[in-house]
Amino acid sequence: MTLRTWTIDPAHSNFQFIARHMVVAKVIGRFDRFKGTLELDPERPETGSIDVSVETASVNTNAADRDNHLRSPDFLSVEEFPAMTFQSTGIVVNSPTHLTVNGNLTLRGITKPVVLDARRLGLLTDPWGQSRILFHVRTTLNRIDFDIRWNKALDNGGWLVSERVEIELDVQATSPKS
Repeated sequence: MTLRTWTIDPAHSNFQFIARHMVVAKVIGRFDRFKGTLELDPERPETGSIDVSVETASVNTNAADRDNHLRSPDFLSVEEFPAMTFQSTGIVVNSPTHLTVNGNLTLRGITKPVVLDARRLGLLTDPWGQSRILFHVRTTLNRIDFDIRWNKALDNGGWLVSERVEIELDVQATSPKS
């Protein structure tokens, strides 16, 4: 194969995050609008690159008040920073199904290196003749690194919102049949 352009299919992909609330409970949310491309040769993924953009205003935790707070300057500041972006800087093949993707995440105008743990789930042709490549991706971020500092102290000595945020993506990307 050769280097091909793969477009993330938002109807069959998801971007989820998990943060701890009041030390032990989990708040699970997602971003509903994102787009991206992978320049990738499935037989030689280390030669590829990834570029993704997420609309920060599309944050959704199924709680309108919390979502509005997440959109505010206390957290994502979506009016000033309408998108977060990821651009890969390198891909390491650990095994036929396991990749490490190094890149830069820009959130709230701050760019930091991040490492993504990616599992390749498959490469197939769908019933409409498009090639699809599927990945499950995970990482953990510290929101303080992106100047997201809002919090409240709890009586037990903990904090209302965790600094660590787990990120999970299920990605399906398509490329015209070659």
